[in-house]
Amino acid sequence: MKTKKTWREKLHTSNGLPKVEPMPANTRANWGSGTLVIAAPIEVDALMRQVKKGQLTTIDAIRAALAKRHRATIACPMTTGMFANFAAHAAADEAAAGKVRVTPYWRTLKAGGELNPKFPGGIEVLRSRLEAEGHTVQVRGKRLFVVDHESCLAELKAR
Repeated sequence: MKTKKTWREKLHTSNGLPKVEPMPANTRANWGSGTLVIAAPIEVDALMRQVKKGQLTTIDAIRAALAKRHRATIACPMTTGMFANFAAHAAADEAAAGKVRVTPYWRTLKAGGELNPKFPGGIEVLRSRLEAEGHTVQVRGKRLFVVDHESCLAELKAR
């Protein structure tokens, strides 16, 4: 019987990634023409690790850095989001095992500064961590957002 991979194993499985390919026909309507990079999961983790205390980033900023690194028009929105989730869960597992320095996934926001409810602990844990670092979190309907998140965005290095 096949065993289920841990989050850490998923993070370190590249399956031939990164790869840059022409924009698939089914995405051109939304993203235009050009090239699309599907980054390796560990690349997403490395960008998330660049965000220091008091700073923030967004999935869109990570995608922009990946596109720049690979000289592509865009980075795949779906896989970038999935790989950020891998990084977040791997970091939570490491923290639960006693590791102190883990990927600060709570500093990675969705578009518009929204907290990602799919990250470990859910939005209340993320809110607590962000507020402990000095950010103000505001409720809008059922969603939570960091107030004025744009002023705290880290400059990600494409390397």
